[in-house]
Amino acid sequence: MKLRLRLALTAVAVTVPAVFALVQVEHSVRRRTTDEVIIASTLSQMQSGGRERCEAAPETWMVRSRAQRPPWEREGLPDDSGGPPSGGPRPGDEGPPRMGVRGPLGRRLPPVNLYPFDGQFVSRNPQAPAVDDELRQGVQDDGVGVRRYSKEDGALVQDLLLRMPWDGGPCEYVLARRVEPPGSPEVGLPPLYVWGVPTLILLSAMVVALGPVVQRLRRLTEEVRASSGSRYEQPVTVNGSDEIAELARAFQQARAEIQAQMAHQEAREQTLRDFLANTTHDVMTPLTVLQGHLAAMQQRMRAGEPLESGLMLSAMSEAHYMASLVHNLGAAARLEAGAPQVQHAPVDLNALVSRVLSRHQPIARPRRIALESGVPATPTWVMGDETLLEQAVSNVVLNGIRYGREDGHVAVVLETTRQQSFILRVIDDGPGISEEERSRILERRFRGNAARTREPQGQGLGLHIVHNVVELHGWKMALAPSEYGGLEVAFTGPLMSPPG
Repeated sequence: MKLRLRLALTAVAVTVPAVFALVQVEHSVRRRTTDEVIIASTLSQMQSGGRERCEAAPETWMVRSRAQRPPWEREGLPDDSGGPPSGGPRPGDEGPPRMGVRGPLGRRLPPVNLYPFDGQFVSRNPQAPAVDDELRQGVQDDGVGVRRYSKEDGALVQDLLLRMPWDGGPCEYVLARRVEPPGSPEVGLPPLYVWGVPTLILLSAMVVALGPVVQRLRRLTEEVRASSGSRYEQPVTVNGSDEIAELARAFQQARAEIQAQMAHQEAREQTLRDFLANTTHDVMTPLTVLQGHLAAMQQRMRAGEPLESGLMLSAMSEAHYMASLVHNLGAAARLEAGAPQVQHAPVDLNALVSRVLSRHQPIARPRRIALESGVPATPTWVMGDETLLEQAVSNVVLNGIRYGREDGHVAVVLETTRQQSFILRVIDDGPGISEEERSRILERRFRGNAARTREPQGQGLGLHIVHNVVELHGWKMALAPSEYGGLEVAFTGPLMSPPG
């Protein structure tokens, strides 16, 4: 359903009850005013000579006095002689006395018939209707009894039983009866100007008020479509503080969330593409070398020749390098995915150092590189992602092994300070790294063309991951020449209380 049709139906739904309420109010005001006019006219007539005429002939009380009535009651009434206008029937030939009364808004009311009753509510006029309990109770309580009902032909009959300002006599009470014909406003709808003008004003006001609302909604719809077509790069206009402005603000918030989700999704897709590209490029080289070594060993075994220790050592080195490379690529993918992929938990650095050195013993022993460690006697607890921290320390130790000299050393030293912090140093006596490369490696996201090379100067992916892990945990990392001529990589960070 269109908004315009819905608003039109809403306007009709609001207008119909409003018109009905106006009609009811108008009927209520008209009837109350008519009652007051009839009561005042009846009392005026009875006090200005009507009592004497009524008590003189209560059975045929037909006397009317034109001169003793107000001007608005004289029109269409009998003349001063007590009889009807000339040419009409004489008293006694027609019904009870009638008053021509002007009602509210200047409307002429139908003639009002008057019937006298004594203190026992008995009328000597045979044409007088019976007085029921409702009228009696009303006149005894308030001095006026009022009853309204509709006849079968649709005419509205109104009875007012009035107590006169005297006691006794056949005219102690007077019943005023008014009969509204079926086509009168009292029975049907009030005049058009009573309800038509307010209805027109109400509908016009609603149309005028809803016009700008519809225009703003259309403009907002066009801006939302344009924003969607631009991949939510184009914002929508937010003006004012009403419900439409709140809707625009809600769309702006949703737009920001969608943009963040799209950026996150694109980043994940880019990470996956980079991961596949890195895996294809980096794994194929050591895998090809390993396949060549295995093929050479197979040929020597078929020929019955002894295996060379150097060939076996090279194959083991390639396998170890390939495993380390896969771990690094997985760690890089997790780091690129963002903080939600990082799990923080208590980590024992003593146990972490022991596992790293044990894992690298098989590759260090054939190269006659000694792996040494020095850790505190009690566990050293920090908060972090154990997998990423272990991978970072492994990368530094592996670099010391791969690029170190034979009969060299790689040492991991862990110390604590009184400031509740730790210092973890990885020291080797290899060729080291120049000062220019050290400064470039510590630059955020630096990866040169030599990042994946297998030459001694290629320190790209491994230390890049180390640097990101350190930043993610809020630690500090420093690269400096070691006192033994190689490289010293130092990690510093806060300690945590031992877990309970």
